[in-house]
Amino acid sequence: MSTHTARPLGPQLALAGTVGKRVDVLVIGLTSTSDGPEIALGDGIVDESVLTDLLDTLVAVGASGKAEETTRIPAPDTLPVDSVLAVGLGSAEKLDAEQIRKSAGAAARSLSGVGTVATTLSVLDLGAAAEGFALGAYRFTEFKSAKSAPGPDAQPVSRVELLVSSPRAKESKDTLARSTAIAEAVATAREFVNTPPSHLFPAEFADRAKTLGTDAGLKVEVLDEKALEKNGYGGILGVGKGSSRLPRLVRLTYSAKKRNAPKVALVGKGITFDTGGISIKPAAGMENMTSDMGGAAAVVATVVLAAKLGLPVDVTATVPMAENMPSSTAQRPGDVLTQYGGTTVEVINTDAEGRLVLADAIVRACEDDPDYLIDTATLTGAQMVALGNRTPGVMGTDEFRDRVAAISQEIGENAWAMPMPAELRSDLDSKVADLANVTNHRWGGMLAAALYLKEFVADGVQWAHIDVAGPAYNSSGPWGYTGRGGTGVPVRTMISVIEDIAANG
Repeated sequence: MSTHTARPLGPQLALAGTVGKRVDVLVIGLTSTSDGPEIALGDGIVDESVLTDLLDTLVAVGASGKAEETTRIPAPDTLPVDSVLAVGLGSAEKLDAEQIRKSAGAAARSLSGVGTVATTLSVLDLGAAAEGFALGAYRFTEFKSAKSAPGPDAQPVSRVELLVSSPRAKESKDTLARSTAIAEAVATAREFVNTPPSHLFPAEFADRAKTLGTDAGLKVEVLDEKALEKNGYGGILGVGKGSSRLPRLVRLTYSAKKRNAPKVALVGKGITFDTGGISIKPAAGMENMTSDMGGAAAVVATVVLAAKLGLPVDVTATVPMAENMPSSTAQRPGDVLTQYGGTTVEVINTDAEGRLVLADAIVRACEDDPDYLIDTATLTGAQMVALGNRTPGVMGTDEFRDRVAAISQEIGENAWAMPMPAELRSDLDSKVADLANVTNHRWGGMLAAALYLKEFVADGVQWAHIDVAGPAYNSSGPWGYTGRGGTGVPVRTMISVIEDIAANG
């Protein structure tokens, strides 16, 4: 069993109607206009004459209201805080929930060493402000010893009081509870991705997923290498057999216990480290392959979140976990394996391993006869070539694909619908088996991977495949509410889609 102990993944979030005596910093929003910055007013919670005086000081020190710009000034005597942090919201006309989320995140990142903050951003959008502060304050420091661990003046903010006109209102409490749960799920996915492969290997990942699932009241099933062998999971075994740390398949089931509840299947790629296998990757940047279980991390966090939110939808996550290593027992280019369900596959490139583990899991997930199937994976470098580091690609059955992309754009994860051109399918034909795992060219690699997966999706299932190769892991500097490392994408997309299915079928 895992000996890992969970830690708090973000600041304490609370509702407040006034700026309390224990608050250290007040965070306010500034919009930018052609006449200079303006304060996004605090609904009477903070005296407007005080805010007007603050604006003069902020302008004097160069604050512009540009999105995510932070400016901190000493507080006037009229406020019971030490200082005021103004964060830019950009143009007032273009202000939306995602900008508030990003600005709140930028504010949280700049407030290291502060105990308690209060903010008026919650007046503009309570849920977005709560999520932004929680995720902006997230840090991963588990492996820093006393030598380099952040001291008291570099600790993330520990408490955020979200100012609203009626903190006792049920609507405010419900919004905060939902946003807190979402932020915790995104941070949980980040935590999995950020844990190094020395400490998160298939068996350990399975144990941690089991603990999370059990604590949330889910039904949990873990198949070890013997059960995988017995049941014919040739894809997962093929990928995992080069490693001394053998593969797993984890199933987490949340039942809404409602008659005729819609059924959603989630599948996520859980390659705890990807060397490429015998088709080995270049050494430069290979350390970022600690993120190759980003899809699995997201679906584990999402099924637990669906249970915490008590959504009237049955959700089952099927999560294949393996480590792709080169060794004397590894699969070779040219080998043929049999996927779960009987399809034979010629493995031309052992670094196209994600689709092999996903195919097994998709066939298993479809045996439950779901209405909807969402799979997500850090699947192809081609995703980043096509769409960059922050835009997930969505492929699948047309109607559901477009619905997932639209919802993702609405909530700020910005997935984009992509086609599956029919002419690419014949390039996956094999001379010796039913399918080859890659085409013999580099064109449309993300689309070809989706066409491969499509072969394993049961007829009649509404399906979306979300490729998050770039978006699941931020290897450059922090921005908005996203720090370096795991991002937790696409947890918010998946939970929003499940909520949409609950509301609209």
